[in-house]
Amino acid sequence: MRHSSRRDFLKSAVATSVLTSIGGTAIAAPAKRSATDLITLGKSNVKVSRLAFGTGTFSGRVQRELGQDEFTRLVRHAYDRGVRFFETAESYHGMAEMLAIALKGIPRDTYQLMTKYSTPATGDTAPKIDLFRKQLNTEYIDILLLHCLRPPTWSNDYEQLQDGLSEAQSKKIIIGRGASVHGLPALRTFPGNKWLEIAMIRMNHNGTKMDTEALRDIDSPGIVDEVVAHTKKVHSEGMGVISMKLVGEGRFTKPEERDAAMKFAMGIGCVDAVTIGFKSTAEIDEAIDRMNRVLNA
Repeated sequence: MRHSSRRDFLKSAVATSVLTSIGGTAIAAPAKRSATDLITLGKSNVKVSRLAFGTGTFSGRVQRELGQDEFTRLVRHAYDRGVRFFETAESYHGMAEMLAIALKGIPRDTYQLMTKYSTPATGDTAPKIDLFRKQLNTEYIDILLLHCLRPPTWSNDYEQLQDGLSEAQSKKIIIGRGASVHGLPALRTFPGNKWLEIAMIRMNHNGTKMDTEALRDIDSPGIVDEVVAHTKKVHSEGMGVISMKLVGEGRFTKPEERDAAMKFAMGIGCVDAVTIGFKSTAEIDEAIDRMNRVLNA
């Protein structure tokens, strides 16, 4: 009989980690999850990569100041690393056009675009949605959100906007609809809302730049427990959830702070995807690696 070698031992260990025998039945170990997995946002049927490339750091100023060539290099690096979800907004002046240039030549069906319709607003949404498509150089928009909801009366105040987005969705001009929220007064109305398919909610471990009672953004910590409670509720109702402010609008400069924020967001069980604004390839690589570690811890 030959003695077991180190190679035999390692092979056995790998096999054991892949298969577990229960009652004679081999069961595969859980598959590893990744920042670049395509996941479905609730009942919307929109599939996006778990990590999104954001273009709105300080309303896009950080990305605009990179210039087109450097911004294109970042977008292409993210795409090459597997990021397939890119987001912008009407209020990120010029970023939709820069994003369109950066993505030019990449097959449209290989990535997803999200943009946001500024509120407060009234009137016919069709001309503005057409403008968004022109700016993004696309026939359709994967996700269109009402942007920066604040008042608790938003559902009635913006009924015309909701009807416009629903009509565009029926024509497949947009695929998924929803809203981003800024403040507890509006967030408290999200659970039970039948129009919303996707919610973009601020989320991190210590409330930095998160939702408060105020009807405007203030420099005070948000009420994390209440935000999480509402987020869990809407997620349980089938709403897709996208997290923003994961790095506290750039305030989390230490690796341990970003680790804590990522662990928190991905550990509460109600965040489907995360958007982060990037200004370097190193930040993209770090975010992917960090999310991968957290997802498989």
